[in-house]
Amino acid sequence: MAEDIQRLAPPTTPETEFYWASGADGLLRFRQCRSCAALVHPPRPVCRYCRGEDFDIEAVSGYATLIGFTVNHRFTVPGLPAPYVVAQVAIAEDDRVRLTTNVIGADPADLALGQRMVVEFQQAGRSWLPLFRPADPAAAQPLSALPTDPVEPARLRERIRGPVTGAKFEDRVAITGIGRSRIGRRLLADPMSLTVQACRAAVQDAGLSFDDIDGLSTYPGSGDFGPFGEGGVTAVESALGLYPTWHNGGAETFGPGGSVIAAMLAVAGGLARHVLCFRTVWESSYGELVRTGRITPAGGITDPWLVPFGAVSAAHLLAQTAQRHFHRYGTDRETLGWIALNQRANAALDPSAIYRDPLTMDDYLSARTITTPFGLYDCDVPCDGAVAVVVSARETAADLAQPAVLVEAVGTQIAERLEWDQSTLTHEPQVLGQAAHLWSRTDLRPDDVDVAELYDGFTFNCLSWIEALGFCGIGEAKDFLAGGVNIARDGVLPLNTHGGQLSHGRTHGMGLIHEAVTQLRGQAGQRQIPDARVAVVSSGGLTPSGVMLLRRDA
Repeated sequence: MAEDIQRLAPPTTPETEFYWASGADGLLRFRQCRSCAALVHPPRPVCRYCRGEDFDIEAVSGYATLIGFTVNHRFTVPGLPAPYVVAQVAIAEDDRVRLTTNVIGADPADLALGQRMVVEFQQAGRSWLPLFRPADPAAAQPLSALPTDPVEPARLRERIRGPVTGAKFEDRVAITGIGRSRIGRRLLADPMSLTVQACRAAVQDAGLSFDDIDGLSTYPGSGDFGPFGEGGVTAVESALGLYPTWHNGGAETFGPGGSVIAAMLAVAGGLARHVLCFRTVWESSYGELVRTGRITPAGGITDPWLVPFGAVSAAHLLAQTAQRHFHRYGTDRETLGWIALNQRANAALDPSAIYRDPLTMDDYLSARTITTPFGLYDCDVPCDGAVAVVVSARETAADLAQPAVLVEAVGTQIAERLEWDQSTLTHEPQVLGQAAHLWSRTDLRPDDVDVAELYDGFTFNCLSWIEALGFCGIGEAKDFLAGGVNIARDGVLPLNTHGGQLSHGRTHGMGLIHEAVTQLRGQAGQRQIPDARVAVVSSGGLTPSGVMLLRRDA
């Protein structure tokens, strides 16, 4: 018999070693603040609740409440072949502490939110992984027993900070150029060549030359990002021979389109007049090159609190958030299906979209499962492509080649915890706060929006943004999305008019900006929304995200 493959062991540090070693005697331990008695997880040298710095290491009972679970069918990790259950539990002594884990000793069909669970440890290298099994399979608890968010979603606006001054930086900038490379599956093209195609197109679209560009901005920048970039500012400056007065690159920004908001700040602050923002993905080709052995992916665990339990995709976390939305508000798979069908119908009118064939609700519901409740069509399309945007000083816009697209407001405030499994329960984290912040910076309201380009890495991302931005009430998406009528091109909120990331391709938010500008210019052809004057564009979620309200120059 072949030797069993060992599960992935998390890396340990002096700060976390106690946690991963504590299961050796069968006890689960956390840092506990001596000042306020809160359990602090992940371990930090300061308590996030009272900011005290005096801690004990305390053993807890090992009991917890099951607050989410998803049955993974798509991914496999060492020692954990699919299918397996990724779950979240809230610790009995302090339900603000949640662990991503695996459920063992139970048929997934017998699991229910609210069940009482108990820890059972499994050794992985020198560490002990806390897994959970039902303490009493018959003791499922009602919904009211589940923990709640510290601030209810509908009241999160109470955390929003108003504008610092009456003058807005948004009034000093404009989007003057857009461009993109060819987009497709397995293009097997050098990602830098895609970047140059998009950058050249955007600069020419604005009526500028590369010599006019005095700023560069990108996400995620240089570093080991695998198929998500071409090397950042350093690589592009080297390739094009530019000498920017300002540059920006990094992943901890306002979502994947955060480079554009950063560019606006630089232009408004007088550091540059024309900033070239770019975003490149080559995920489809990268996967093929890994499969054929031509690229060796970087090894190691990216998140020690998630990956040892097989939570290797954002889908595993977001699926559980969707499950809680279903449970609390009565949403269901068909609700998400209307988003997928809408995007596909719109993609049929865009020749650059990757998937344009008709999609029915039966197709959606019968597609293979990725991780419950998400099926194939709930997930965006990995692709190769680059998108670029030029942000300019507003006073230059009248002299350039295209109609100016102005920036009415941005929303960037972090109002929720950033750790995926410690954050908002029923909506995608990093959506509610940013959406509320947007509306604090403008007199326009949701009814003024003519077209919405909302981040749809998964269908549930889109649903979260729709509710967060106030296009319907919190928990009302099931009725708002029913039949797809409201989000159709002739509906009250035309949504992702080029097909979004679900059908056009995963360009990580920049493709949504490209489409919003196209619509506001009136250049969208068959998919054009008549007299589109105001567009909302969101970028990201889960990570720090951002949202922009754009408008056509009067």
